[in-house]
Amino acid sequence: MPIYEYHCPECGADFERLVRGQASVACPTCQSDSVERRFSVPAPPQGRAGGRGLPVAKPSGGGGGCGGGSCGCH
Repeated sequence: MPIYEYHCPECGADFERLVRGQASVACPTCQSDSVERRFSVPAPPQGRAGGRGLPVAKPSGGGGGCGGGSCGCH
């Protein structure tokens, strides 16, 4: 179920909606059903290892906990 971006030419509102199947979408501001779906470009990967996967954890520094590696989990 993708989230789409829409523009309403009636009132000029821009909004996003989670769309299931062929559900119709109405403007949340003026209730017009003549909305235009916009082309969305995914954000470039930032803070990701090699551009994919989980975000790269940054060392927090500081003391206490297992930050020093003395807990045996590192």
